[in-house]
Amino acid sequence: MYKANTDLPKYELVIFTWGNVSGIDRESGLFVIKPSGVDYDLLTPDDMVVVDLNGNKVEGKYNPSSDTATHVELYKAFPNIGGVVHTHSSWATSWAQAGRAIPCYGTTHADYIYGEVPSARCLEGKEFEEYEKNTGLLIVHEFKKREKDVKAVPAVLCKNHGPFTWGKDGNEAVHNAVVLEECAKMAFRTELINPQVKPAPQELQDKHYYRKHGANAYY
Repeated sequence: MYKANTDLPKYELVIFTWGNVSGIDRESGLFVIKPSGVDYDLLTPDDMVVVDLNGNKVEGKYNPSSDTATHVELYKAFPNIGGVVHTHSSWATSWAQAGRAIPCYGTTHADYIYGEVPSARCLEGKEFEEYEKNTGLLIVHEFKKREKDVKAVPAVLCKNHGPFTWGKDGNEAVHNAVVLEECAKMAFRTELINPQVKPAPQELQDKHYYRKHGANAYY
């Protein structure tokens, strides 16, 4: 998880101490996450924090990331994910702040994400009292309500907040965060060039997603 965390600034997804990566060992029910408030330039493998699925610190000299409770809820709800990433990457966060899902306008998006990247609503009222936990619960609710498959759609935007991505492990979750940022950038430019643009044809989306992820994938 140390390398996955240091990949965030490498791919220009974070600045200062923003963002975090976690990865879970399903057999033990423990996950490793970036410590809170530690600059990426100063981060070492020994700084990583081990946490259980109740959000309790098991090992580590620092406090776990302030977003730990969000990661906990995602791991509990979606047993087939093994890594979670949260960033405030500028393009994806811009869509999140606007409260807009990212449409699939082309094959780059379709190769990795099936359909639009959903935008979850902003928390309200008393939900802010357990902010990080309820952020996770909100994401879970949105995916179950929309009947979205977290494997087919490995990303979400939290309104007025930012993006979360996930994958089979921390490295794949980072990979998906990079893809999301590029798709967010291209979608913005696409709408700038053609404000009347429509999502890519469903047949094209299906072809590109399933040739890479379907039962008979060949790419």
